[in-house]
Amino acid sequence: MFLRNCWYVAGWSHHFPDDGLVERTILGDPIVLYRKGDGGMVALENRCCHGLAPLSRGRKEGDDLRCMYHGLKFAPSGKCIEIPQQDIIPSTAVVRSYPVVEQDCWVWIWMGDPALAERALIPRALNHNHPDWFMLTGELAYDANYELINDNLLDLSHLSYVHQSTLGRNSMSWGDSRPRTTRIERGLRIERWVVNHPRPNYLGLPPGSLSDMWAAYDYMVPGVFLLATKSYPAGIAAECGMQAPTADPDWVSSTSQAVTPISESKTVYYYSSCLSRKFADAQHSRQQMAVIERAFAEDRAMIEAQQEVIANTPKTRMLQLASDGGLNQFRRLMAGLIVAEQRPSLADREEASHAVA
Repeated sequence: MFLRNCWYVAGWSHHFPDDGLVERTILGDPIVLYRKGDGGMVALENRCCHGLAPLSRGRKEGDDLRCMYHGLKFAPSGKCIEIPQQDIIPSTAVVRSYPVVEQDCWVWIWMGDPALAERALIPRALNHNHPDWFMLTGELAYDANYELINDNLLDLSHLSYVHQSTLGRNSMSWGDSRPRTTRIERGLRIERWVVNHPRPNYLGLPPGSLSDMWAAYDYMVPGVFLLATKSYPAGIAAECGMQAPTADPDWVSSTSQAVTPISESKTVYYYSSCLSRKFADAQHSRQQMAVIERAFAEDRAMIEAQQEVIANTPKTRMLQLASDGGLNQFRRLMAGLIVAEQRPSLADREEASHAVA
């Protein structure tokens, strides 16, 4: 099941050129996206209301989109404004239009009731396109349900195991650390000290250099991961009493990631790698991204294998551990929102009861 009344990432801004039509499937809905003359985005149902041909095989005409099967032309609103050989346009000649916003180098689409689409509900990415930060981007397709990817990001203790030779740096620091989880509006905040963690090799420090790393992230509905990491000399965590640091770090990075379901069994994962220019150079940025992409390939291999086991043994229950607190809270949050949007309102129920009477 999917939460529809929320914003999903449909792609990076550079995925959508000034000319051309881009196909997407999100929550099982076929969608075509394109830019208007002013650069603004349009998102329409990707099937003509006449012969159900995909509008992504159509043609842009100004800000409008013409179906290239029988020639119906649609405005950005989804309303048909021209039918060849026919003067009268039926009121039913319309395709669905989705609210769409471009923000922080991402194109966001609202999949539910357009009347509820508030821009303020879009989580703000960290340091995207900021002049003081290096930024690299990527995306990864999964043959897996989106909830398994959310679970993976909500419990970073797996870095010491799945990513032993990449992000885990052959250390048990992540696996041994205990996060503090706090409920925030439409999400969770998860914070932890990762003590005596090896520093990245590409920083050029002496082999075996250790740091105390403060890792804090917000995990927002429907699956948006916003992580800021600050590195300090070993021993700072104890000096802070394992509370949030106030001193200036000696290295900082951030990443913003978004989980977008295509269907119940397929997902696309968008991610960034951002390094502060104050502490790093372009080569460091490229080296960090290379490590991140190797690690994400490790995640995909594990999660797709997990999905295969689940598909083959659907009645098997997962054992719950203490480290599952964050992912269980987020699953309950999502489930509650899904139930709430599927439940008819009191006014709808009263109207239905009067109609029956």
